[in-house]
Amino acid sequence: MKDIKRLQEERRQLFEDLFDGKIPKRVPISANLPLEFCIEYARLPLAETQWTLKGVEKAFEKACQMTSSDMYPLGFARFPAHLQILGSKAFVMGSNGFIQHPEVIGMAVDEYDEFIKNPYDCIVEKILPRLYPELNTNPVTRSLVMAKAFKAFYDYIEEYGKIDARLIEKYGFHRVPVESFSVVTAPFDFVADFLRSFKGIAMDVKRCPEKIVEACEAMLPIQIKRGIPPVPSKFGHTFVPLHMGTYLRNKDFEKLYWPTFGKMIHALAEAGQPCLIFCEHDWMRYLDYLYELPENTRLYFEFGDPKLVKEKLGKKHILSGFYPLTYLQTATKQQCIDKAKELIDILAPGGKYYFEFDKSPVTLDSVNVENYAAVLQYVAENSKYDNPGGSARSENKLENKATKTEIPEFKSKYYKSWEDYRKGHPEINPKLESVIAQKLQSYEEMLFMMMFMLM
Repeated sequence: MKDIKRLQEERRQLFEDLFDGKIPKRVPISANLPLEFCIEYARLPLAETQWTLKGVEKAFEKACQMTSSDMYPLGFARFPAHLQILGSKAFVMGSNGFIQHPEVIGMAVDEYDEFIKNPYDCIVEKILPRLYPELNTNPVTRSLVMAKAFKAFYDYIEEYGKIDARLIEKYGFHRVPVESFSVVTAPFDFVADFLRSFKGIAMDVKRCPEKIVEACEAMLPIQIKRGIPPVPSKFGHTFVPLHMGTYLRNKDFEKLYWPTFGKMIHALAEAGQPCLIFCEHDWMRYLDYLYELPENTRLYFEFGDPKLVKEKLGKKHILSGFYPLTYLQTATKQQCIDKAKELIDILAPGGKYYFEFDKSPVTLDSVNVENYAAVLQYVAENSKYDNPGGSARSENKLENKATKTEIPEFKSKYYKSWEDYRKGHPEINPKLESVIAQKLQSYEEMLFMMMFMLM
């Protein structure tokens, strides 16, 4: 037990040094293993296991025994029960047991103005009932359906949380501080993914770009609220997967995508919450834009030139990614290890780097597990720094952002702050107000969180 606690403390120190601008003892490792991979790795039935969770802890444990990740490797998962209860069209479990996001349209092109007026009201009243048809019914039935879905959603969260806690302590993994993690998307990506679809947004870019700009601006208060967790921390992060930026022409990216995305990342940083941004696909066209993000933003790259990225961004931001997951399937073990060495030689000097593959292995057949484990073991044993504790390389002329990012306050008739609730309930005993406020507000936030886990 003492050895496990010592290992956990060493792993914590690796990441805290990294985020504190120090050279860690060695390159930290964060390698995520999705739920589906773990279930297949344990040879369990994929669909049934996601529903019942029978055997899922043993599946996770087997994955924990295989990996040399310093960060707890098991993270985000979608749950089937509440999606089924709601009749989900946005996330659908296929016959193979994988829950996928098909092309959906939640909003017609002539509804932009209504959405811009108040996005949350529009989402609750129109978009969710379209994407989740069991809500598209009479008020009583809708209320009962949402109550069942809410219970199912948080039952799974509670069970997974217990499993995670046990395995983190048993194997000495590091994890971000409690309640210091969140997930959000760029405003443009939200509009594309769930409102207009890939095809629809591509048409809108040409026929009504100004409406997209207004919709993205209108979404900013919601996205920033989503992105700030209960306890912001420089050792936590908000995960931001980027989807549509690389499909846009440069001039459309500059006008439609970047302004609200940049504002969002700056606003979160000003709230004390750094972002971990997954630069999906090839973001090499946009390195100058990424440079302008707040210092020590964590940039996780799928494709691109690691040498150029290190040269242009490596003194200001924290980098990861680039290791091609497909290599683990096609190359020999030694070739896989040599690839890891190549990337460490490029990206590790001067600090501001942690090891991660370019994507997570969703299916068991997407990697050779022996190669996967060998690469992580190599990094853990062969990426030590000569000057741990020293200052990580940084720009000498970093400019502090002088003005605070101005974002309108989030307001909706379907979201009540405690102040709003208190005005309508003068009967509440003032002596109990602080206790009642905390409890009731927590349920408001839980419902808000669930709403956006549906999108």
